Amino acid sequence: MAKIYVASSWRNTYFPEVVKSLRAAGHEVYDFRNPPHGGNGFRWSDIGPDANQWTFQEYYEGLDHPKAERQFEADLKALRWADTCVLVLPCGRSAHTEAGWFAGAGRRVIAYIPEVDEPELMYKLFTAVVNNIPDLLTALAR
Repeated sequence: MAKIYVASSWRNTYFPEVVKSLRAAGHEVYDFRNPPHGGNGFRWSDIGPDANQWTFQEYYEGLDHPKAERQFEADLKALRWADTCVLVLPCGRSAHTEAGWFAGAGRRVIAYIPEVDEPELMYKLFTAVVNNIPDLLTALAR
């Protein structure tokens, strides 16, 4: 069984089903929404409710906030622990950075695309690209 880092977005409605399906199949899964250190994961609004309105300087300083540091360390530890990344689309920059980290480290990355938005050529870097849970589980079994 795989040790899986699921990279996605807080807004992704497919994320809970993916985590549940992977665990039901016997895989170990890191869930950034429910990190091992407790709580409900990290959101920039945890630092400031107006985070989307920050200047660059406020954003830069926010990277060093204890809450941001705590979640970053948890995510980085999980990146190092996992042997596989499942990128669940749609998602944003952080999830793609995490998937890129895995690909650059020579680790397995599977992009799960339940709804096609627009094609992406560089997903050819990944181990597999699938559009349903059964195919995701099959790709993990390879």
